[in-house]
Amino acid sequence: MQPTDDITIIGAGLAGSEAAWQAASRGARVALYEMRPQIPTPAHRSADLAELVCSNSFGSSQPERAPGMLKCELRMLHSLILHCAEETAVPAGSALAVDRERFAKAVTEAVSAHPNIRIIREEIRELPREGIVICASGPLTSDALAEDIRRLVGQEALAFYDAMAPIAAYDSIDRSKTYRATRYGRGDADYICCPLDEDQYAAFVRELVHAERHPLRDFELGDKRFFEACLPVEVLAARGPLALAYGPMRPRGLRDPHTGHNPFAVAQLRQDNLAGTLFNLVGFQTNLLWGEQKRVLSLIPGLEHAEWVRYGQMHRNTFINSPELLAPTLQWRNREALFFAGQITGTEGYMGSTASGLMAGINAARLWQGLSPTAPPATTMLGALLTYISASPERPFQPMKANLGLLPLPEGGQGDHHQQQRALAARAEADLRVWLGRYQVLG
Repeated sequence: MQPTDDITIIGAGLAGSEAAWQAASRGARVALYEMRPQIPTPAHRSADLAELVCSNSFGSSQPERAPGMLKCELRMLHSLILHCAEETAVPAGSALAVDRERFAKAVTEAVSAHPNIRIIREEIRELPREGIVICASGPLTSDALAEDIRRLVGQEALAFYDAMAPIAAYDSIDRSKTYRATRYGRGDADYICCPLDEDQYAAFVRELVHAERHPLRDFELGDKRFFEACLPVEVLAARGPLALAYGPMRPRGLRDPHTGHNPFAVAQLRQDNLAGTLFNLVGFQTNLLWGEQKRVLSLIPGLEHAEWVRYGQMHRNTFINSPELLAPTLQWRNREALFFAGQITGTEGYMGSTASGLMAGINAARLWQGLSPTAPPATTMLGALLTYISASPERPFQPMKANLGLLPLPEGGQGDHHQQQRALAARAEADLRVWLGRYQVLG
């Protein structure tokens, strides 16, 4: 770190890039450290900032759904990541999905061009003990830094396992056996649906459950927990013969125009790039051997001869025990100038990581300006996430995506489910506006 730097940020993923942008936009001079490409990770492929290694979807954009509420709040807070995602969006019905390469390049170009940000391509092996620091090193934190974090916080890091879904070339999908749809006809018919009858489904599940898997690699040894919202498809299938039919292969709302009925089960593919040449298999994150993936997935109608340009993979995600360590402002409880952000804090999902990075960047800049760090009210989705990771009573602590269950019920709690959703969204927007004005968060 040079004497001219005001804030040091470790990690240039979604959280680190967002944090750098927010702090720099408030006048702070930022040193943003990223170890790639000098030090690779088991999951990343490029040197771009904010590279997406799992899905290309940022979740629902419907304003009354939890992911949509969070997007509305991040839009009000001028999120760079959300802006770049919307600029590089691909068709995905009511969800926001992106061309992952164009998205990462857009973020990289924006951050690189900011006059207050220096990008330094080297590994940080220890947390700086002085100055304002944001640790956004992510779920694949290097071994050296992870060890230093463990020494600093006096607790063992926790871990769960995440997995990536396979991606197929569009031209290799047999469209005579598939159809286009979105669930319940919401939005355009952007998903390719591969319908299975009961016998086809049973055969697929049988082979999937018994297929050979990759052994965990050295960097993944340790706690073998899976993140419940991103289970490998073979692990989910082993829970019961209909687990997939009620999960990622749920057919409800996906009527087959050839038959006029919902199939017994359906596999969906979502566009992965703007050119429409690549599609990923939704909800099919997996740790099967690559040869086994090709064999088992060929049992899905329409994918018999699919060309898989990327097979599914599993990787370790590491996070700290945030309720014992962090304040809602994302400051370490024993050191006000040290912030944590991103998946390492337990804010799961792309938008959750972005949200914590945004708040860490804002609060680090406020501290640099001589102002008190702040957190949005718990009635907002952003505030609810920060409240969860800083005060969750759950033991052991587990990461959490944005969800309506984190919010207190609206006053009176009257009306049906949809009315309550609308009330929650309206209250969140109103309360966020009050908070923005009270603390002059936008400057």
